[in-house]
Amino acid sequence: MVEQRARWGELVPGSDQLADELVARYVDRNRRAYRDNYLDVVLTALDSLIQLSTDPTSVRLAAWFHRAVHAPGGTPVEDAEASAHLAQELLPQYGVPPIRIAEVARLIRLTGDLAAPPPDAYAPPRRDANGDVLLDAVNAILASDPSRYANHTSEVRRDAADRKSALEHRYDEVRELLDGHLYRTQLARQRLGPVARLNLESELSRLDSELPAPWRGWQQAALTATATFSAIASAVVAIAASGASWQVPALDDEVGWPPVVLAAAALLSAPVLFRCARSASQRSLLIAGAVVAAAVTGLLVAWAQMPRTNAAVGVGLRVPLLISALLLLLLAGSAALVASLLRTSAARFLPSRNLGQQLAWLVVPAVVALVLLLIIQPLARNYVLSSNERVEDADRPAGKATPSVLDGNVAWVSKSLRGSGAEDAIGTRYGIAIARQSGVVEMLDAATGVLRWRYSRSDSDEKPDIAATGNGDYVLAQFADVGYLLLDANTGERKAAWPGRTRDHLIQQAEPLLTGERVARGSDKLRGVDPDGHARWTFEPGRCTGIGAVATTDTVVTFLGRSCGDEDDEMVGLDLKSGKKLWTKKSGDTYRRPIVVAGLVVVAEPGDDSDVPLALTALDPRTGEAKWRWPVPRTWACRTLLNGAGKYLIVVDCPVSRKLENGKTLVTAIDATTGQTAWQTTAPVNPRAKVTVTADGRVISLSRGSDACWANVISRTGFRQVRLPTGISCSRDARAIGNLVLTSGSDTVIALR
Repeated sequence: MVEQRARWGELVPGSDQLADELVARYVDRNRRAYRDNYLDVVLTALDSLIQLSTDPTSVRLAAWFHRAVHAPGGTPVEDAEASAHLAQELLPQYGVPPIRIAEVARLIRLTGDLAAPPPDAYAPPRRDANGDVLLDAVNAILASDPSRYANHTSEVRRDAADRKSALEHRYDEVRELLDGHLYRTQLARQRLGPVARLNLESELSRLDSELPAPWRGWQQAALTATATFSAIASAVVAIAASGASWQVPALDDEVGWPPVVLAAAALLSAPVLFRCARSASQRSLLIAGAVVAAAVTGLLVAWAQMPRTNAAVGVGLRVPLLISALLLLLLAGSAALVASLLRTSAARFLPSRNLGQQLAWLVVPAVVALVLLLIIQPLARNYVLSSNERVEDADRPAGKATPSVLDGNVAWVSKSLRGSGAEDAIGTRYGIAIARQSGVVEMLDAATGVLRWRYSRSDSDEKPDIAATGNGDYVLAQFADVGYLLLDANTGERKAAWPGRTRDHLIQQAEPLLTGERVARGSDKLRGVDPDGHARWTFEPGRCTGIGAVATTDTVVTFLGRSCGDEDDEMVGLDLKSGKKLWTKKSGDTYRRPIVVAGLVVVAEPGDDSDVPLALTALDPRTGEAKWRWPVPRTWACRTLLNGAGKYLIVVDCPVSRKLENGKTLVTAIDATTGQTAWQTTAPVNPRAKVTVTADGRVISLSRGSDACWANVISRTGFRQVRLPTGISCSRDARAIGNLVLTSGSDTVIALR
């Protein structure tokens, strides 16, 4: 106390009592921080810096008063304000001029914000010599003896009301000090700066060990993991690209080394970028920047070399995969570059390992894997699908077909279909769809035969398999090496796509689509799929089970064939919308040839002969109950063809046993609502001839006469033959689309009037 009292001297003449009061405040036994030792460090530092001030007396008075008032747990701002008020209250009593009192109060208030460095310590916008000297003296405690500094910081922490908050605040404060200029004057920087920085770094280490830091550094770890695993993912995608072609059809001299080189470079860059992301050296920045530059250059080259598509040339899968690999490499280099830049200022504050960093290293590879599976792979496929498809003449409205009366005349001839005929046609709500050999699907106007739209692909030159679905709203086309495409029957636009190599049940009577996908060793599963390609429900009957299925407007009836174990074959009814199981019944021998007629499912009960059923049974699809049973005459022995025509089930067979077959065809119409025979007609037509059935129940086949091609028409009214015009091919099958009958010519489709 005597030493501090001696420092006052004659600072203010006749102020011994004031000096004693100030010293008493600093040595008060109730004060836990900013005691006499602290004041001694400040006053000692001030002695070496005071020559830089313009008003030494005001600076010294401010140093004595700046912590004269200190409440336990008080903030520096609160202490500075209270101390300034104390100076303004006491100094007038000792004859200190008001101008000096105002300056002292101003300087004291400056000490409330010690941790904030000036905007530019070397060239501040306005020089404050007195303030700089005082603040540097107050901050001299940072450069005190390490033991004294440690004792001071422990006293300040004990004095805090909330220890955890004080620790966190002090941690941020020390980081801010270390990142800026510790002192305002050049003299203080030279004398005090090095020791102060060592003390602050030691304090930061102690704080780091005391403060829980479960998440600190997760950003840096995430960037490092992103750099590493993005480079690995780039190598994986590049390897996949090496097995794909750059264009379709692939050129014989197509260069295959670029994706291989890219894969090797990306794989080698993974450990290099890992080290770069964990280093702040100039070399790390240069290496990461070089990877970024290489990836950008590769993207520009790939973009310039991209094949131009036309009717004969398409884009191969290598294009999007190679671009994706380069983008991943660009991401890896960018992440390493950012991590290296951030590490310059954050390295000293990063714990070696904590929960946040560990989670970052776990989450990032999972995210990269999901990006590969859910983003890059679908985008690459969609890019190839979109780039290689064309839709032409999609603005022609659809007409309504006139039913064929079969009077020997032609309704229209379509000449746009080379290599295709009537047997390839399918009916939709918006016209007649036909597949061509060159990877093309065309939609003809049912009223005129004029082309409504043409969907073609550059990456396929084989005839797709097509089927109508969604109550005629869509055309499902299976392209070799492309997969299944769902086309809008009205416009030809692609609505959905999914890969091939699946076993599909093309159920045409129902909306939406149903597909069966093989899963393991003869086991199938049935999925309810919306027109956008998303599965709404899945039915899995178990291993070693084959599925046959047919659907009505609201129900799916499945036929389960067991190939192992002791379980019997079954029939299961499912709700079409939800996939909920409605009923189950044993089926003994597997039912054959299910067909939907008038809302019922008609099945053939197997007989002794593999071709001729024992009976026909109609099932209610919602309950599984048998509505009627129609025994098949034992004399029938041909093939028993089943076709639906409105409310009638049309059965085509021959009227006698195979041994007595006389070349006649028997057509039977069964009322599907009652199971009673509505009419029967026998005709002198070869029972082995291929037939087509119109919506009104007419059974039509073609036969060649000595001088012409004839149409054989078997109906309720009897049998008749119609001579067809010249140019119609009898060797190709007729096709009924509703009540419109189509035949084939030479590279033409001909509709009969």
